[in-house]
Amino acid sequence: MTYRIDAGRFGATDLGGVTFSIVAESKAVMAEGDWVMGVIVDERATAAQADAVVRIASGEAGGPMATFRPLVREFRGVERHPIRFEIDGSRRGATIPDILEDSVEGVASLAAPGEYVAIDNVLHPAGRRLNLAKALKHVIACFGINWSDTSARRNGHFASFAWQGNA
Repeated sequence: MTYRIDAGRFGATDLGGVTFSIVAESKAVMAEGDWVMGVIVDERATAAQADAVVRIASGEAGGPMATFRPLVREFRGVERHPIRFEIDGSRRGATIPDILEDSVEGVASLAAPGEYVAIDNVLHPAGRRLNLAKALKHVIACFGINWSDTSARRNGHFASFAWQGNA
């Protein structure tokens, strides 16, 4: 999951413009736990921003990720790399050279032109509403997690998010 923070704060730390990825491997039924997880923070973030993002992404700061914290068996750390996050029409994508490449294309709604087919009332850190998408490419090679799917035959999703925690 890659997130771009357009505007926000963690205490006194401005997080506007920070991008980060939460990388996790889980069982087929995610609610069974036993996840392995790591966080990648864009190298352009300051040390204070990176620290804040790790506290948020790990669930330590409360908020939506705290719900998933008990499911994580092993947190494999934090890395700093350049992250490119792009929105181009119905496509969303994130690239971390030699580590992650992820792209999806939203499924256009026939009932509401200009919008996407969505599912509501889901338990997901981005929010309760997810736009459905076709996963075009999903490649991960970090934290001992290796996955490569370029079949464009799997589902994906994307959403705006607004998180609040304890900070």
